[in-house]
Amino acid sequence: MSEARLVLVRHGQSVYNQKNLFTGWTDVDLSEQGRQEAKNAGLLLQKNGIYPDVCFTSWLKRAINTAQILLQELEWEHIDALRSYKLNERHYGDWQGRDKDEVKQAYGQEKFLAVRRGYDVPPPPLHVNDARCVWNEKKYADIQRALLPLSESLQDTKKRVLEYYTEAIFPQLHKKKTVLISAHGNSLRALVMELEKIAPKDIVSFEIPTGEIIVYTFNAQMHIEEKKVLIG
Repeated sequence: MSEARLVLVRHGQSVYNQKNLFTGWTDVDLSEQGRQEAKNAGLLLQKNGIYPDVCFTSWLKRAINTAQILLQELEWEHIDALRSYKLNERHYGDWQGRDKDEVKQAYGQEKFLAVRRGYDVPPPPLHVNDARCVWNEKKYADIQRALLPLSESLQDTKKRVLEYYTEAIFPQLHKKKTVLISAHGNSLRALVMELEKIAPKDIVSFEIPTGEIIVYTFNAQMHIEEKKVLIG
């Protein structure tokens, strides 16, 4: 019987990454570098003989397009692609769209790092009337407002990511499938934190670069047997 494998891919560089801006739930696309990183990810999977059975992404186009480009490069576009807002990037509240260096200068190094790399400190929330609220976006119209954040800590992000992992992704792994998740720096950090039992104090120093691939292989008891980081 084949082994269950979980393939995590952080989306390629986005136009906001390129400009050093906080992105969060802002739905920006990939930069040219990001598109190339997505192609490279597909080539890496091909080189390692990894062909997913099913793909999961967030509702944000940088993750969706990374998966589409990757699968096109892999010549493996026929598989089901399932999407959920629960895999969205962490919501950066009022910092979304702002230059990271300017935010650091305004709030100070300690506060900046506590929010950006810490576990339970959220950024300042958006005001409910702020045009950046996803309440104003048509694609979220059927989601209860109470479930749509105005800002999030990594802890908040982890809660919704694990809910979706448990209800939709883990059942696929339990069937011994190879599962691809194309998502974001913090939604993937949150999942890795749970999978590897990383303590809140240690997650501060853990980062997943754009376009990087992490592959977990599970044993019959659904415990992680092997972890590989694929580097181009």
